Amino acid sequence: MRTHRLLVAAVLAGAGALVLAGCVAKADVAASDALTVTSTADGCAVSAATATSGTLAFDVTNAGDEVTEFYLLADDGLRIVGEVENIAPGASRTLTVVAQPGEYFTLCKPGMLGEGVGRSGFSVSGDAVALDGEDAELKQQAVDLYAAFVKDQVENLVPQVDALVTAYESGDDATARTLFPQVRAYYERIEPIAEALGDLDPKIDYREVDAVAEGLDWTGFHRIEKDLWVPAQDALNADGETPAWQDWAPSTPEERASFGDQLVSDVAELDAYVHSDDFRSTLDDQGVAGLSNGAIALLDEVATGKITGEEDWWSGTDLWDFAANVEGSKMAFSLVEELARAKGDEGAALVDDIDAGYTALEASLATHGSLASGFVLYPQLTDADKRELTDLLNALAEPLSQLTVTVLE
Repeated sequence: MRTHRLLVAAVLAGAGALVLAGCVAKADVAASDALTVTSTADGCAVSAATATSGTLAFDVTNAGDEVTEFYLLADDGLRIVGEVENIAPGASRTLTVVAQPGEYFTLCKPGMLGEGVGRSGFSVSGDAVALDGEDAELKQQAVDLYAAFVKDQVENLVPQVDALVTAYESGDDATARTLFPQVRAYYERIEPIAEALGDLDPKIDYREVDAVAEGLDWTGFHRIEKDLWVPAQDALNADGETPAWQDWAPSTPEERASFGDQLVSDVAELDAYVHSDDFRSTLDDQGVAGLSNGAIALLDEVATGKITGEEDWWSGTDLWDFAANVEGSKMAFSLVEELARAKGDEGAALVDDIDAGYTALEASLATHGSLASGFVLYPQLTDADKRELTDLLNALAEPLSQLTVTVLE
């Protein structure tokens, strides 16, 4: 987090050309026989693992003891293609989507927290389906999928933070250091959501120099980070001037308990917000402009902090944050991609340029690792590595900056 960080409220989500829940096909595609889904405490049984492209209906029955959700995910296992939530024990709900050919995943989320259970592959064959619908309807579908993605990320963040805090408070620093960059990825994909909530992001994600500059109590991820990677006695803070040990000392067990509990509480507040009517009202008011602006804002996050190595100053885990920001930005773009492409030759050319920019940036990042397997630590990058990433960011940012006006034309 930086003091000059952009406070943009809406970011990331995805499905784009893959599918839009509830849309009507131009082609004469009859609805397939409904697929049945049974959600239990540890399973998510779908009646078939294949289907033909077109309108699909998933009839979901909750046979467990907790409220559950059902998701259809894109082939990366992250983007939400469609979801149905708040299915009470013993109740049934139906998810209807227009599915394009491709590979997907299905899963259920009993308790509406965590990564879910019963993740299974789901294949759609057949011809591509042309989508029809009023522009306003398609835009609202995009906002709806964005909301679902945000909720999913926070639902994953909650138990991940619990695990990190448990290790931190118990003094299991080796485990906490391993978890730290992994947990943060969920937050980094949706970062501007918390930024829009006044003091919530400062409590969760401010660096020490920012908190001191604004006269705030320093809490959150980076307070924990400094305890886990104790700096050398002669080290400097991220401003390059302030001694690392000035007005700071490693936290006592009691202080660790306080900082850990505060982070859990703040993330719980974020979770409550993204499941609230206020959140949906805000998204609806912003519309698809919020999504396209969010794609840009997340690249700004990379350019003004991660690429400089200032974000995770003590751990050197900036590339995890970098990758998650880019991932979130790309998903925001993917959700409005077809809306932009439909604006004629100029819109199609813009989409192609943005696609190429993401591909090049992701390829460069992949030479240093991945979110799944881990990245090299930031100090191990050479100046040439940093220049390459910076140049690719700039090359992508230029066409991406034109996305909002194109979508709104």
